[in-house]
Amino acid sequence: MEMEWVWVFHGDGGNSCSAIFSDRSKAEVYIKKYALSGLLEKMPIDKSVYDLVIETGRFKPKKDSQSSSIFIQSFSSAYLEHYHYDNGNLW
Repeated sequence: MEMEWVWVFHGDGGNSCSAIFSDRSKAEVYIKKYALSGLLEKMPIDKSVYDLVIETGRFKPKKDSQSSSIFIQSFSSAYLEHYHYDNGNLW
Protein backbone atom coordinates (compact mmCIF):
# COMPACT_ATOMS: atom_id res chain seq x y z
CA MET A 1 0.00 0.00 0.00
CA GLU A 2 1.35 3.39 -0.98
CA MET A 3 1.68 5.99 1.74
CA GLU A 4 -0.42 9.16 1.51
CA TRP A 5 1.08 12.58 2.23
CA VAL A 6 0.07 16.17 2.97
CA TRP A 7 2.02 19.43 3.00
CA VAL A 8 2.10 21.22 6.36
CA PHE A 9 3.11 24.86 6.78
CA HIS A 10 4.75 25.96 10.04
CA GLY A 11 5.08 29.74 10.18
CA ASP A 12 8.12 31.28 11.83
CA GLY A 13 7.42 31.87 15.51
CA GLY A 14 4.30 29.71 15.54
CA ASN A 15 3.63 26.95 18.05
CA SER A 16 1.68 24.80 15.62
CA CYS A 17 1.01 24.48 11.92
CA SER A 18 -1.06 27.22 10.29
CA ALA A 19 -2.21 25.31 7.20
CA ILE A 20 -2.32 21.86 5.61
CA PHE A 21 -2.52 21.22 1.85
CA SER A 22 -2.99 18.25 -0.44
CA ASP A 23 -0.14 19.31 -2.73
CA ARG A 24 2.87 21.59 -2.70
CA SER A 25 1.63 23.95 -5.43
CA LYS A 26 -1.48 24.84 -3.41
CA ALA A 27 0.68 25.50 -0.36
CA GLU A 28 2.99 27.76 -2.33
CA VAL A 29 0.05 29.85 -3.58
CA TYR A 30 -0.92 30.45 0.07
CA ILE A 31 2.66 31.23 1.12
CA LYS A 32 3.16 33.72 -1.73
CA LYS A 33 -0.27 35.33 -1.31
CA TYR A 34 0.50 36.37 2.27
CA ALA A 35 4.32 36.70 1.91
CA LEU A 36 4.83 34.15 4.68
CA SER A 37 8.03 32.95 6.27
CA GLY A 38 8.43 29.45 7.62
CA LEU A 39 8.77 25.78 6.79
CA LEU A 40 6.72 23.70 4.35
CA GLU A 41 7.05 20.04 5.15
CA LYS A 42 5.73 16.87 3.49
CA MET A 43 4.13 14.74 6.21
CA PRO A 44 2.76 11.21 6.13
CA ILE A 45 -0.93 10.59 6.81
CA ASP A 46 -1.79 8.02 9.52
CA LYS A 47 1.85 7.54 10.53
CA SER A 48 4.06 9.53 12.86
CA VAL A 49 7.38 10.88 11.63
CA TYR A 50 9.02 9.03 14.51
CA ASP A 51 7.61 5.66 13.42
CA LEU A 52 8.35 6.37 9.75
CA VAL A 53 12.06 7.05 10.22
CA ILE A 54 12.45 4.03 12.50
CA GLU A 55 10.67 1.77 9.98
CA THR A 56 12.80 3.08 7.10
CA GLY A 57 16.02 2.64 9.08
CA ARG A 58 16.86 6.35 9.16
CA PHE A 59 16.73 6.56 12.95
CA LYS A 60 17.28 4.10 15.76
CA PRO A 61 16.79 5.15 19.38
CA LYS A 62 20.13 4.76 21.15
CA LYS A 63 19.09 6.00 24.59
CA ASP A 64 16.01 5.27 26.70
CA SER A 65 15.13 8.97 26.54
CA GLN A 66 14.75 8.68 22.74
CA SER A 67 11.76 6.39 23.28
CA SER A 68 10.07 8.66 25.80
CA SER A 69 6.84 10.53 25.19
CA ILE A 70 8.63 13.88 25.70
CA PHE A 71 11.07 13.03 22.89
CA ILE A 72 8.50 11.50 20.51
CA GLN A 73 5.93 14.32 20.80
CA SER A 74 8.44 16.90 19.54
CA PHE A 75 10.33 14.65 17.10
CA SER A 76 11.00 15.87 13.59
CA SER A 77 13.31 14.65 10.87
CA ALA A 78 15.38 16.38 8.21
CA TYR A 79 14.75 13.27 6.08
CA LEU A 80 11.28 14.58 5.26
CA GLU A 81 11.01 16.63 2.09
CA HIS A 82 10.85 20.25 3.22
CA TYR A 83 11.35 23.82 2.00
CA HIS A 84 12.09 27.10 3.75
CA TYR A 85 10.39 30.37 2.77
CA ASP A 86 11.16 33.98 3.60
CA ASN A 87 8.51 36.62 2.85
CA GLY A 88 6.83 34.25 0.41
CA ASN A 89 10.01 33.30 -1.43
CA LEU A 90 11.73 29.93 -1.46
CA TRP A 91 15.28 30.06 -0.12
